[in-house]
Amino acid sequence: MSESAMTGGEALVRALAVHGTRTAFGIPGTHNLEIYRHLDRYRIAHVTPRHEQGAGYAADAYARVSGYPGVAITTTGPALLNIAAAVGQAYSDSVPLLVVSPGMPLRHPRLSTGLLHEMRSQTEAMRGVAAFSHRVSSVEEIGAAVARAFTLFGTERPRPVHIEIPLDLLEAAEPVGDVQLRPPYVPTVPHAAVVREAADTLRAARRPALVLGGGARRAGAECLALAEELGAPVITTANGKGIVAETHPLSLGVSLHSPAVQRWLADRDAVVAVGTELAESDLWSAGPPTLNGTLVRVDLDPAQMYGGLQAGHPLVGDASAALRALLAACRQHGPGAASGPGRDDAARTDVVRLRGQRDAETAGRDARWVPFLHAVRSVLDADAIITSDSAQCCYYGALPHLPVGPEGRFLHPTGFGTLGYALPAAIGAKTAVPGRQVVALSGDGGFQFSVQELATAVQSRLSLPVVVFDNGGYGEIRDEMAARGDAPVAVDLAPVDLPALARAYGGRGERVDTPAALADALTRALAAPVPTVITVPEETAR
Repeated sequence: MSESAMTGGEALVRALAVHGTRTAFGIPGTHNLEIYRHLDRYRIAHVTPRHEQGAGYAADAYARVSGYPGVAITTTGPALLNIAAAVGQAYSDSVPLLVVSPGMPLRHPRLSTGLLHEMRSQTEAMRGVAAFSHRVSSVEEIGAAVARAFTLFGTERPRPVHIEIPLDLLEAAEPVGDVQLRPPYVPTVPHAAVVREAADTLRAARRPALVLGGGARRAGAECLALAEELGAPVITTANGKGIVAETHPLSLGVSLHSPAVQRWLADRDAVVAVGTELAESDLWSAGPPTLNGTLVRVDLDPAQMYGGLQAGHPLVGDASAALRALLAACRQHGPGAASGPGRDDAARTDVVRLRGQRDAETAGRDARWVPFLHAVRSVLDADAIITSDSAQCCYYGALPHLPVGPEGRFLHPTGFGTLGYALPAAIGAKTAVPGRQVVALSGDGGFQFSVQELATAVQSRLSLPVVVFDNGGYGEIRDEMAARGDAPVAVDLAPVDLPALARAYGGRGERVDTPAALADALTRALAAPVPTVITVPEETAR
């Protein structure tokens, strides 16, 4: 092993570069300058959002789109706490996000000394929202900490990680050896006997179904092949949206929230759930779904076999590898007892009927968004990336009504449900794949959580449309108050001329009142060299 001396800041940047990091998001501060000093030397580009929460959301979306872990750099104290909400969202959605920050010096006393940005414990704070928080104790340990993070990202359920480097170690030059790399990883495959038992159940099933979550994202081809082999309709969660093309005749899209679909799912004699928790955030109702048939659960996380619904056939392993094994076992002994064109026809008929029932359940509510979402879809390329906010127009509107295929992506903050995700996430996605169309969808309330990131998009010269459905405040909470019989309190926001605000930042802005006008405005925005805010007043969309 060769040894040379380098500062903690350089050791960190070197380790990131060796593990494939090409872009980082963050804001420089007094305590992290030694990190920034080395970024250019190791050819790591940098994007500077206007708030650390925006840096976290941008790095999150960069990871979802690029397939590489997102990296965010903060300084100490308030900056790290600013990014905590984004870390919580990445944990909820199983996103590989690495947050790096300085920390108090190695020998900093337990009692407060009034040091700048001092707080009781950054690591304890981050342990509450991240997979782990690793405070290093030497410059040499920095490489091991980075390797540990990237090992988790590649071998376990990917979740965010925090690495803290004490202030004195960032500037200290100490001997270090060669960079430690994460070990090679061979995707895990469930035990062959368990696979055969699951295959026997599926071959005998007369009413099978597939439920796909975000953990199935890299197994789209295998999911579709299994669905077609079994003649099984496919439902996805929000994070699974588009894994199977939502225009496919077996696809029910994002439909777990529909009472009609839930009743239908309960009647299936076999359900294959891939990479999903089947949780409240998937069902939009408390408690696990009712399943009267056998549950075949495919998940990299063994804990998922016992949380919520217990699996009848637990297949622990990589989704692609597990599904390939399951598909081979299903085909090994020829068609199942209930297979054939008749079942395929019945499944496709079920899909058409259930789509209609799902949409009829909420037609009155969703009518305000559906024509505008059809206009958005008509303009976008098939591989466009759409980022979403925790807004009515997104979860009630776009999730079920804006079709996406596996060549595209729909990024939504599920579970943790943070507001302000769409715009910074769009910046991260566009940074990852600058040649593809990226569009952000938001409501006026959520958009104003991170509206300052328009400055980031302008400075980066991003062609980025942001479509904002403006209902004058927090529409979901307003509706919930009304449903309780309460008078609305603190949910109506003073109007803001958001297109004018976009122009003040150096971007573009338009207001549209019809779906045709939205299509035209979106076409112009996609050709513009700067971001464009397009507002749709919801009183015109009702």
